[in-house]
Amino acid sequence: MNILLWVVQVALALFYFAGGSYKVFQFDELAKMPQGSALSRGQWSALGLLEILCGVLLLVPSAVKWMPVLTPLAATVLVLESLALAVFFGQYSLAVAATNPLVYVVVGGVLAAFIAYGRFALTPS
Repeated sequence: MNILLWVVQVALALFYFAGGSYKVFQFDELAKMPQGSALSRGQWSALGLLEILCGVLLLVPSAVKWMPVLTPLAATVLVLESLALAVFFGQYSLAVAATNPLVYVVVGGVLAAFIAYGRFALTPS
């Protein structure tokens, strides 16, 4: 189980690091989407920085065995952020399509919940 958790952690960290970087550095592309213009550049940047920070915290504390409790806490924060973004994106479209960010938010949230549960309950670090 520990190996599966590590694989999902690495994948999710890369996913959120890339998504956070997109929100911070590609605001012009993000603003072209209908839901992208609903939040300001500062709000998208704050969400992006949160995702980048949590992506780092998914890996580093457990890998170096320094305050490993930060890993499931970061996963929990990502679950809450994913839930909020799912509600936000769901107001615009509920279509299950590759172009709908709702799909990525829900998948990321479910994987983050798996990591949070796995690291809190199943195999505490």
